[in-house]
Amino acid sequence: MKVHRHSYDAVVVGAGGAGLRAAIETAGKCRVAVLTKLYPTRSHTGAAQGGMCAALANVEEDSWEWHAFDTVKGGDYLVDQPAAEIMCREAIDAVIELEHFGMPFNRTPEGRIDQRRFGGHTRNHGEGPVRRACYAADRTGHMILQTLYQQCLARDVNFFNEFQVLDIAFSEGRVSGLVAYELATGDLHVFHTKAALFATGGYGRMFKVSSNAVTLTGDGPGVLYRRGIPMQDMEFFQFHPTGIYKLGILLSEAARGEGGILRNADGERFMERYAPTVKDLAPRDMVSRAILTEVREGRGIGENKDYVHLDLTHLPPEQIDEKLPDITDFVRTYMGLEPKTQMIPIQPTAHYAMGGIPTNISAEVVVDGDNTVLPGLYAAGECACVSVHGANRLGTNSLLDIVVFGRRGGAAMAQYVNSVSHADLPAHVEDETRGLVERLRTSAGGENVADIRARLQEEMMDKASVFRTDESLRSVLDTVRSLRDRYQRAGIQDKGEVFNYDLTEAIELGFLIDLAESLVVSALARTESRGAHFRDDHPTRDDVNWMRHSMAFRNDDGGVRLDYKPVVGGKYEPMERKY
Repeated sequence: MKVHRHSYDAVVVGAGGAGLRAAIETAGKCRVAVLTKLYPTRSHTGAAQGGMCAALANVEEDSWEWHAFDTVKGGDYLVDQPAAEIMCREAIDAVIELEHFGMPFNRTPEGRIDQRRFGGHTRNHGEGPVRRACYAADRTGHMILQTLYQQCLARDVNFFNEFQVLDIAFSEGRVSGLVAYELATGDLHVFHTKAALFATGGYGRMFKVSSNAVTLTGDGPGVLYRRGIPMQDMEFFQFHPTGIYKLGILLSEAARGEGGILRNADGERFMERYAPTVKDLAPRDMVSRAILTEVREGRGIGENKDYVHLDLTHLPPEQIDEKLPDITDFVRTYMGLEPKTQMIPIQPTAHYAMGGIPTNISAEVVVDGDNTVLPGLYAAGECACVSVHGANRLGTNSLLDIVVFGRRGGAAMAQYVNSVSHADLPAHVEDETRGLVERLRTSAGGENVADIRARLQEEMMDKASVFRTDESLRSVLDTVRSLRDRYQRAGIQDKGEVFNYDLTEAIELGFLIDLAESLVVSALARTESRGAHFRDDHPTRDDVNWMRHSMAFRNDDGGVRLDYKPVVGGKYEPMERKY
C-alpha cells in the first residue's frame, strides 16, 4: 500500500449535514479538508424526510421555551437542559439561515415558511399538538444536504471523497493526525492536522430491520472508542414506529403529522388508548412500544400477526401528492400498494442513536465524567452525544441538531486551530491501519463476514431492541463476544485494491461489534425503563438512582468498563410522561 501525506489546519470527517455545516463555518478561517467515505450528496442526511423544527410561530402561537420543554420531556428527563435550551433558542436563526442559503421550504399562502405537526411537539407545555416542523414536502433532509453542499462548493471547501477514516493519532495530549483508506486505489493517506471534527452519522446497521443506509456502521465512534474515548448513553437507541414491514424503509412521521392514523387488526385507532391527548403523534418510543404491545396482545395483522397498519386513505389525494410524494412512492415501489386507497403494513425500525461520542455545547469531545476536553477533537450530529436528545429524540430535532451543533463545532474548531501549532505525528502512524487491512486481505480463516454480520443483526433485533430483559441482554452479550472471536478468524475473497467493498465492509463489521457490545453492557447495567430503553423486568423510571449518563470505556482486553456522570438539570423537574 502506498502512503500519501497531507497537512491541514482542520479536518472534518463526514459530509452529511453536520459535517457540511461545520465546513461552512471553518471555510476561509483556516485550511480545512472534508474526508467522506461517500460522495457528499449520498450522505444519510438526505434520507431524513419530515422536517426541521423551530418555534417560528408562522402558523400558530409557539415559543422556543415550549420547544425546550418538549425536548426535555420527550427525552424522558435524561436531556442536559442547558444544551437543549441552546438548541431550541438557536433553531429559529438556523432555519432562517438555511432559507437565506437557498433552502426551498414549503410555504404558507402568505409566503412564510410553512409548519406542520410532529410527534411530541406541543403548545404551552403539553396542552396539545403544535405546528412547529419546517419542511420541504417529505424530502427535507435531501434539500438541506443539497443546500449545504452548494454552500461548501461556493466557499471552495476541499473534499476528499470516498476516503474512509480508520484511525486517529494523538500527540502531547491533543489531536495530531488521521489515517484514511482511499477506496479508489487502496492507498493510505495520513492527514497531519491540528483538529478533527467527527460527523460520521449513526450505527443502526447493527440491527436487522433498520431505516439506516448500509453505510451507517459507526466508523467515527468506533475509531475513537478504540483509542480510549468513551461512548455516552449507548443503551438509548430509537426505533421509529413506521418502517415498511420487513424492509425497515422509513415512512416519515410527517404522514401522521398530515393526519395519518395507526390501526390494529380490529381497525381501531389504538393510540387513543396510549396517548389520549396527542394520539398518533406521541413520542417515538411510546408509539413503537404501543405497536409492539398490540402485536404481543394478538391485535397484530397478517399471517404472523406481527405488524399494524398506517392509514392514509382518508386524506385528500392532492394533500398526499403535495406533502408526502416520496414516502407514498416508496410504498408503491417496495410493496405494490396504492397508499391513497390501501392501508400500509408497518413495524418499528431501528432509526437513531441517542448515544455516541460525548461532547459539550461547543461540540468539543469530553473524555470523562468531569467533562475534561480533549484538545482538537470535536463531534457533531448523530455520532455525537451532547445530550439534547436524552433517552428519546423528538422527530425533527435531528436535522436541527446537525445544523446547530455543526455550526458551533466548526466555529470552535476554527478558533482553536488558529491559536495552536501542529503537534508532531507519531512515527509510523499508519502501521496499525496497514496491519488491519493486510490481516483481512491475507487471512486464511474460514469465517465469513456476511454470516457474522447477519447473526449480529438478528440477535440485536431479537434481544436488544424495543423490549429488553436481563435474560435477553445477557444472551445477546454472550453472542456478541463469540462473534468477536469469530471475527478475528474472518477473511475476505476480494484481494484487490480498487473499490474493495469486501474489505471495507469487513472493517465496518468490527466497529459494529465493538459498539454493539458497549450498547448491551450499558443496557444491562441500567435497571430501569427510560425513553427508548425499556426493561420488561424493570418497567418503571428510577429517578433516584438513574438520573445520570452512562460512559462506556473499551478495556485493553476488549471488554467494557462503565462509569457515570450526572444529568445537567434546569427549570424542568422530572414528571410523568403523559401525552
